[in-house]
Amino acid sequence: MISPVIKDVILAPGNGSFFYDDQAAIRAGAAQDGFCYLGAPLTAGFTTIRMPSRSLSIGLVLSDDMIVWGDMMNVQYSGAGGREPVFQVDTIEALTKSVVIPRLLSCDVSNFLAACDRVLACHENKRLPLAIEYGVSQALLRAAAQMARTTLAEVICSEYHLPLPDTRVPIYAQSGDSREINVDKMILKSVDVLPHGLINSREKFGPSGERFRDFVKWVVKRTKEIGEPGYHPVLHFDVYGWIGLEIGMQAQKIADFIARVADDVPGYRLHIECPADFGSTEAQLEEYAKIVALLDRRGTEARVVVDEQCNTLGDIQLFAETKAAHLIQIKMPDVGSIADSARAVLVCKENGVGAYIGGSCTETDLSARAAVNIAVATGAEMMLARPGMGVDEGISIVGNEQSRLLSVLDYRRSKNSRRDAGEASA
Repeated sequence: MISPVIKDVILAPGNGSFFYDDQAAIRAGAAQDGFCYLGAPLTAGFTTIRMPSRSLSIGLVLSDDMIVWGDMMNVQYSGAGGREPVFQVDTIEALTKSVVIPRLLSCDVSNFLAACDRVLACHENKRLPLAIEYGVSQALLRAAAQMARTTLAEVICSEYHLPLPDTRVPIYAQSGDSREINVDKMILKSVDVLPHGLINSREKFGPSGERFRDFVKWVVKRTKEIGEPGYHPVLHFDVYGWIGLEIGMQAQKIADFIARVADDVPGYRLHIECPADFGSTEAQLEEYAKIVALLDRRGTEARVVVDEQCNTLGDIQLFAETKAAHLIQIKMPDVGSIADSARAVLVCKENGVGAYIGGSCTETDLSARAAVNIAVATGAEMMLARPGMGVDEGISIVGNEQSRLLSVLDYRRSKNSRRDAGEASA
């Protein structure tokens, strides 16, 4: 029997699939010059407003000489909304070598949750950087799956005592700045949830939100023009706090505006992500709960999605228990360990709140595929197509991983049924 331990660890610097952007500078009106932003950055750690995203891969060499990988990185808008600073490869690599690798060597990977608890324990009374938690936990999950000869999803189901899933999780695609072209791509591919829209500036939101409302109506019009008969996606727009910034930071005004947008597109479920950023988790909890209650009383098809100021598992639990959102984005690199992302979905479900397995365009194909396994195993309400901002790549990576995974799980069920039937007849 092969010992389920790690005998060596290797590191490989790499690239994320988009860029790190200084949200504060963009929100302050930084002008674009082609793909670049002009001016000085405002957020600590940024050397320019837009920086290429980086990653650091960690490979665990197992006793059978198989090597399993996980990828560390941060999200596009690092340092904003209560998030950790922008990713620095050298800093993360040094801490990984000095603290994490010694913990990994000879670690028993057969129990995923126990391995995470041991390897990702606090250092000097502080959590490890969440990027490290994220990448290392991916590798540990793959190690557990390798030892058990199962999928990542089956490891999660086993450790959280969940039934093997048979349900597809709806996929949500994001457009980036190439809104019109990418919306067409999403519609032609019949994406479940679209288009994000990247409404991250006053120019894109428009005076009193009129430009945004026109865009929402255009998306519906375009869906009817080029979509397959019967295609009826969920509409999900991320407005990066601009309803509050432009309309006012009062819950009533924000709810009134969201309701008006819903009235513009009757019959469609409308998700509004980050209608306002109230500056802290506590303030966000209080004000979002008011907005949710106001919309519920109206009976609209609009749902509020929280992102900023709701980062960790503890934050997510607070928002779920307080009903301070209809849907919570579990932004996996910000949550840290993917064990916590799995727990976060279950916390949302226990409290009757929607769980959206999110992430960032800055991620990698490896982290995206791990996310699919978490979403499917836990039965999330939707998951983000990633990495990158090209639409096609993210839909392909996430969609194909889900299709393969569900086919494997269906095969397992069929095989087990045949075996059980044979044993019964014997």
